[in-house]
Amino acid sequence: MIRRIIHIDQDKCNGCGACAQACHEGAIAMVDGKAQLIRDDYCDGLGDCLPTCPTGAITFVEREAAPYDETAVKANMAAKAAPCACPGSQSRTLTPQADTAAPAPCASQLRQWPVQIKLAPVNAPYFQGAHLLIAADCTAYAYANFHQDFIRGKVTLIGCPKLDMVDYTEKLTAILQDNDITALTIVRMEVPCCGGIQHAATQALRASGKFIPWQVVTISTDGRILG
Repeated sequence: MIRRIIHIDQDKCNGCGACAQACHEGAIAMVDGKAQLIRDDYCDGLGDCLPTCPTGAITFVEREAAPYDETAVKANMAAKAAPCACPGSQSRTLTPQADTAAPAPCASQLRQWPVQIKLAPVNAPYFQGAHLLIAADCTAYAYANFHQDFIRGKVTLIGCPKLDMVDYTEKLTAILQDNDITALTIVRMEVPCCGGIQHAATQALRASGKFIPWQVVTISTDGRILG
């Protein structure tokens, strides 16, 4: 049948996961850091997800689609019932490794202020010749030696695409284009919604037209480097 259903533009999606949380039918899931409509018959076409998307990636289209199946939706939601459908928001208790030795004081390695992507200027002297660190803000809390292993020797910018509800791509593109950035390190958490900051940084790198060496490091919620 021809009916109204959502369409998610993968180029615009920043991976924040807000739409997946807003979809009460479970029709949207995060796949490889991007939101996807996983089954047509789960989408009721009402569009609760549309106003939550910060980048305008979701629109309505009229196309051939399976009819909305309320029974299938209820069965699916019952099967995966949990306190929160968003992996990044699920509560858990972590057990830190025992450390009997008294830790030595660690000096801050921060080289500039501000650090929030939203607040940082596009042009600043400290960007010239800099190794740029773009990090999800939770990473510094999850990874114990973050200052020494990641911030040291770099200019640091942090953000959370899910909570900030913005697309950083345009601003990061301007920073990369207008300054002599020599290298780029992206540090993100393992949770799917954190793919938004990786997507924004890599899209900005492409849009800048520059060849800049870059890497992505993923941190687990219990503080391990995954890759």
